[in-house]
Amino acid sequence: MTPDLTGQIALVTGASRGIGAASAEWLAAHGAHVVAVARTTGALEELDDRIQTQGGSATLAPMDVTDEGAMAHLCRSIFDRWGRADIWVHSAFHASALTPAPHITAKDLDKTIATNIRALARLIALVEPLITPAPAPKAVFFDSDWDAKFAGPYAISKAAPRALIECWQAETERAALAVHLLHPKPMPTAIRARFYPGENKEALAKPKDEAARLLPRVFEA
Repeated sequence: MTPDLTGQIALVTGASRGIGAASAEWLAAHGAHVVAVARTTGALEELDDRIQTQGGSATLAPMDVTDEGAMAHLCRSIFDRWGRADIWVHSAFHASALTPAPHITAKDLDKTIATNIRALARLIALVEPLITPAPAPKAVFFDSDWDAKFAGPYAISKAAPRALIECWQAETERAALAVHLLHPKPMPTAIRARFYPGENKEALAKPKDEAARLLPRVFEA
């Protein structure tokens, strides 16, 4: 069943590329107005062009998800304009350079934790009151299991969000809010290329196809 999201507001954090951009395009194609957040203005403008080409609409918010003040202002602006958001899709991740565990630097560790753990925890606090007024609020996250050496900071910073999201799922089990943790197939993203240099990208799933495969499940009754 194809959902009709006309009139719904979709906040997508990490919307510049990969599954985040593909999710933004899928949501817009089904009628949602997308508020797209990412650090790279050029990539957001390219996303907006693709969304407009398919007849959709978007508001671009070029900002860093680790900037709590900026994200709080954005959430307030969404509330002031629309009174709510209906769905939040989060796909903002950072992966530091590959390095053996004994050689992890404090700088790489701090940046990875700031983006993948702290920002997520703060965003949950900021976005939850924004989406709960919706008739059927949804929060969507993506997980991955990669057997990659030398990726200690990234592995740490994926395990912690998984635990946090699973806790939020359990806490909202009987609430209207539905929290989803989706598992895309391996895709040719910039992060994966760092872990698997030289991998045959043709054998990997396309983000657009994964968004089309996974997101309809979010809207099933």
